[in-house]
Amino acid sequence: MAKQRAVMDALREAGYRLTPQRMMVLQAMGESQEHLTAEAIHQRAAQIYPYLDIATVYRILHLLKRLHLVTEIDLGGSSAQYEVAEPNRHHHMVCHRCGSTFDLGPSYLEELRTRLVKEFGFEPDLEHFAIGGLCAGCASEIRAT
Repeated sequence: MAKQRAVMDALREAGYRLTPQRMMVLQAMGESQEHLTAEAIHQRAAQIYPYLDIATVYRILHLLKRLHLVTEIDLGGSSAQYEVAEPNRHHHMVCHRCGSTFDLGPSYLEELRTRLVKEFGFEPDLEHFAIGGLCAGCASEIRAT
C-alpha cells in the first residue's frame, strides 16, 4: 500500500489526475508480490470493473513507465512484466530452466557501468536489467546428470 500511495502522490505532483482506471491498475499491481504482465493486470482490474479495456491498461502502464513510477521487465517470456518502481532499484536474475527470478542489487552492475564509461565512453542504461542463466539448483542438477 505504501508503494501505491507513493505512486499516487507522484502522479498528482506531476499534474495527472487519479482516475478510477489508474487507481484500479495500481491496486491490481499493489496486491501482487510478483511481476505482472499487462494482461494479468487487466484481468485483476477487470474483476473490479469489467468494462476496463486492455488498451487503457497499456496506456496507463506507458504513462507510469515514462514517469519512472513503474518498471517494465523482460524476463524472457512472451510478454513484458511490470512492477511498481522501488526507491532501491534492483535487477533480476532469471533461470531459463525453472523460471525462478532473483533480485540483484545495483551494486553488482556499478563496476560494469564504470568500465563501459571508462573504456568506451558508453553511458549504459542500467535502469532495469535482467540476466538470464541457471539458478544454483538447476545448475547442480545439470552437473549431476
